[in-house]
Amino acid sequence: MKVTTPRLTQHVLTGRTTGEPVLFVHGNVSSSAFWRDSLAALPEGYRPLAVDLRGFGETDPEPVDATRGLRDYSDDVLELIEALDLDGVHLVGWSLGGGVVLQALRDRPAAVRSLTLVNPISPYGFGGTEGHDGHLTHPDGAGSGAGAANQDFVARLKAGDMSDESPTSPRNVLRSSYVKNPAVPDEDFYLRAMLTTRVGEAHYPGDPATSDAWPHVAPGKLGVLNAIAPTHFRLDDLHEITPKPPILWIRGADDVIVSDTSLFDLAHLGTLGAVPGSPGTPAQPMVSQTRAVLERYGRYREAVIDDCGHSPHIEHPQTFLRLLAAHLREA
Repeated sequence: MKVTTPRLTQHVLTGRTTGEPVLFVHGNVSSSAFWRDSLAALPEGYRPLAVDLRGFGETDPEPVDATRGLRDYSDDVLELIEALDLDGVHLVGWSLGGGVVLQALRDRPAAVRSLTLVNPISPYGFGGTEGHDGHLTHPDGAGSGAGAANQDFVARLKAGDMSDESPTSPRNVLRSSYVKNPAVPDEDFYLRAMLTTRVGEAHYPGDPATSDAWPHVAPGKLGVLNAIAPTHFRLDDLHEITPKPPILWIRGADDVIVSDTSLFDLAHLGTLGAVPGSPGTPAQPMVSQTRAVLERYGRYREAVIDDCGHSPHIEHPQTFLRLLAAHLREA
């Protein structure tokens, strides 16, 4: 269905129309379609919904003001909750969507009954930080932002490439990075969802900027990768909110995207020699940063799924639904 609010028109997948609302928020370079099977399998007593974020799927491609961090996305989600009169919503966010729902929780905790994070980005953004406290490697956020994107992948995404002729084709990125084991059921279905991503300076990856510091890229002011740069998105004070709904953190043990040694982090690629000129900048400890923030928050549980990459709901759907259903019941 389509829901029009003062901000934009959002596309929402729905299931049954009664029960406690559970709103699923997808990750980067994907859409609500990645939640298709999770919506269908959600137990009785819950009302499943999954939204396309702006610039993905069938939601309006309004530009993303990256200087607001993820608030363009989270404000859209909070307005959708109001428009649908969802009282006490359970939020589920995967990857980028994990950051979006954390921001929504930070800004309006009373609207959230529970939170589930699925391989979420770090509360200190993506790239450009060190240590469990997420301190900036350089004041300008060097190492993060749109300039960190693989340009061949961006070009193939824009062209709607469905081939497997290159390691950087969307199909091969799905096989190598979204999941641990490349035999993805309904691969073309998920690939087409990836290809709904709007490509450009206002969306993915955003407007690039340069830095005098290695690796000579820094966050710009527009688009999704700049929105998750640590100069724009930081959640140092999540532990200060009231009330504190329970948080479940589900992650795949073998994730190569959100990791303490992420293959998408230029600093880590520099230590591997894949990006030349590295001065020895350490990798961003993304998982450890998330754990540090949630430890301060206090009311959370971490569940690790073995033999699983970045997408537990796709790779191990039964285990994912069991963990989620138990969390919803407890909340």
